[in-house]
Amino acid sequence: QVQLVESGGGLVQPGGSLRLSCAASGSIFGINTMGWYRQAPGKQRELVATITMSGNTNYADSVKGRFTVSRDNAKNAVYLQMNSLKPEDTAVYYCNAARFTIVRKYDYWGQGTQVTVSS
Repeated sequence: QVQLVESGGGLVQPGGSLRLSCAASGSIFGINTMGWYRQAPGKQRELVATITMSGNTNYADSVKGRFTVSRDNAKNAVYLQMNSLKPEDTAVYYCNAARFTIVRKYDYWGQGTQVTVSS
């Protein structure tokens, strides 16, 4: 199993910044992609940003230019720098780690951290 522990959520005013961190432990061999998803009240969980072991990134259109995902492979950690935050960014943010095999993809999730953007 893979354990993911997030930190860094909180309350911030519109236009502000937050940095989320996620540390992975356990059976992390073979984990390729790590990243962040979010779920707002009444909505489905959606991709925010992911990054592969080699550093290839993927962002949701709604966060491009404002959020930056990064990774420290030596520490088995992934980060999300969020700038120019908007009220619509309010959600529970979940760290994700993915392992791909020939037959399927395995997803692992953190417990989630609340981000609230409000004045």
